[in-house]
Amino acid sequence: MTKYVLVSDSTLVAHYRHFPLLTFLPCAPSELVPKSVYYFLKGPQDAPMPNGEAATAPYSIRKLEAALLKAGVRREDIAVPHESRLADFIKDDTEVIAVSTMDPLGTGPLTMSYNVLFGTTHTPWVRVEWERLMRKINALRAGKKAKLIVGGPGVWEFTIEPEAVQRYGIDYAVQGECDDIAAQVFEQTATGNIDSSLFSNGFISYDMQFHKSYNEHNRFLSRKLGLAKGAPTLEELPPIVRPAMMGLAETMRGCGIGCDFCEVTLRPMRYYSPERIGEEVKVNMQSGATNAWLQTDEIFAYKHLNAKFEPNQEALIELFSYIMSIPGLKSTNPTHGRISIPAAYPELIGKISSIVKASPSNWIGVQVGVETGSDKLAQKHMPNKTLPLKIGADGTWQEIVWKGTSNMNKYYWRPAFTVQVGQMVETPEDNWDTVALINWMSNSTIEGTSRPFEFTATPMQNVPLGLIKSRAFSAINLDEAQMAVYYASYRHLAKMAMRDARRDSKGNMLVKNGTAGLIYVGGWSMMKLVEGIAKKHKVDIEKVKRWGLDREKNKQTAVMASRV
Repeated sequence: MTKYVLVSDSTLVAHYRHFPLLTFLPCAPSELVPKSVYYFLKGPQDAPMPNGEAATAPYSIRKLEAALLKAGVRREDIAVPHESRLADFIKDDTEVIAVSTMDPLGTGPLTMSYNVLFGTTHTPWVRVEWERLMRKINALRAGKKAKLIVGGPGVWEFTIEPEAVQRYGIDYAVQGECDDIAAQVFEQTATGNIDSSLFSNGFISYDMQFHKSYNEHNRFLSRKLGLAKGAPTLEELPPIVRPAMMGLAETMRGCGIGCDFCEVTLRPMRYYSPERIGEEVKVNMQSGATNAWLQTDEIFAYKHLNAKFEPNQEALIELFSYIMSIPGLKSTNPTHGRISIPAAYPELIGKISSIVKASPSNWIGVQVGVETGSDKLAQKHMPNKTLPLKIGADGTWQEIVWKGTSNMNKYYWRPAFTVQVGQMVETPEDNWDTVALINWMSNSTIEGTSRPFEFTATPMQNVPLGLIKSRAFSAINLDEAQMAVYYASYRHLAKMAMRDARRDSKGNMLVKNGTAGLIYVGGWSMMKLVEGIAKKHKVDIEKVKRWGLDREKNKQTAVMASRV
């Protein structure tokens, strides 16, 4: 008997040829990226184990599995099946099928950006895959008692399109962290007998200023409103017991930086000890993982020291040293970090790089939210992201980003930047500042060397929730400056793809050449496609290419050297 079946959509269980940025591939419109190209670049899923379960699973699934085991659920009552073997586990006695998702409806920031860019409502691959999985699960549970529940970071999308819950046959969409109450969630959703002292039938939503409101709905489940405890404590977060995808291990929860466009900032800060993180790394190594991806919303905030968000250098050195001391582990890198720390503390980046053995053949990839090249927007929407540096006293935001990128690249860290258009109080001048930043860095070399900057810039549309709810987002018309940000970003991305595709592709010679060729051609084709759209918007392409390069400040490559 398998009481509880834990699943995730297949966009979260592929390796995407182990190429940086290809994990964003499912955000692309299915009408524009051919099926054959999509599935080749997505790559094969790991083969199932002999018993039909997945050898590795997304971290959220492994965390849920661990939470159920910690609560006393028997091992034999829980299964994490390989998608190809779902039919072996969904039986008449199955009580709950739980699905973790990231972007089920295709309304995540990057996915929405493609809709706005192309001015249409194309169906992204992530939604195609989600709907295929829902059809498969619902067919397998037809006539059976199993309840279908959905959780994970993508649940917020159902709060803006609640009718989709019923459309996909979902019995409950579970909102929020539930590591400490996972067993109650499963027991009560299985029977439909919800303890009203612990849970509310409804969901929490936020407006553009993250003011909270509550909406009753019988197919949603969240923690009871008014409870003093709104999230699990550090002690209640169980370590995973079986390997997670990509060797992912959690270092902390929450961020604390306080950007006004990010829900992560609402989570309380909790930090794991190096030893606790090491436990999960060792579990992942059971599947053959030799790299540890350290999941964090802000690695440089790990055990930070004060309100100025000065990094706890001792704690960071201790963390990376401990992880790299684990026998058999070859490399590690964090998932997210802010740019102001490399700008202000190059020696810290150098020390960490030495510990993690960063090199020309071992680049440390990290996602960084730069968001804008505008001082005004940076100060309004994310003032703490510049700390401990301050715009004005320590240079412009562009100078801080430039210096941080130079220092990252110097020690073989490659940042994957996100930039936004459509922010509140944004003006065309703000977006031209972002174009100037991208162009400046795209044409820069690392301070004191002839090595070109290594980074990517992914543009995203800041779409108001009201437009998502009304499905009117496709009517957003990008102005010239916003379109210029898209073009500058994809122009640089094409430059990076054509320069690095072969070097960074993995696999045998045939797969390596095929992947590199598709990325090379794909990067160039995407750039030309965006260029064509930009021209239709009456954008002066030559102006975009030149913008910012003739400014005196963009010629001063050492402008920050004396300030930090």
